[in-house]
Amino acid sequence: MQLRLIKYFTLVVIIFICSCGNKQGNGNETVYKGIYSFGPDAKSFKDCDNGREYWVTDESAKLELQYSQMNIEKPYVPVYVELQGVKIKSGKEGMGSEYDSTLVVKKLIKITKEIPQDMCN
Repeated sequence: MQLRLIKYFTLVVIIFICSCGNKQGNGNETVYKGIYSFGPDAKSFKDCDNGREYWVTDESAKLELQYSQMNIEKPYVPVYVELQGVKIKSGKEGMGSEYDSTLVVKKLIKITKEIPQDMCN
């Protein structure tokens, strides 16, 4: 009986630890509002709050898709976006290495050609 109780308690503790680990990953995600530009050689985001620029990696698979569906004829035309993501340090080589940080997009909230002048200059 006591051995069974110890096994049950151990299982509960393991489940608790695993569920906490998953919440920490989502807890780092933040909503960002800013200007997104997309083209053959660059995917960048300029944060409206602080003016910093980031390389963009689109894990949501929605940002690049919806940008391309906006019928923008030229590359690098800026659009306003609101997205949920995580900032990470950029790699030292390859695409995005000229940026200090990379914004990993987890969820696209909003995308529009209309850039709000009161928020993003």
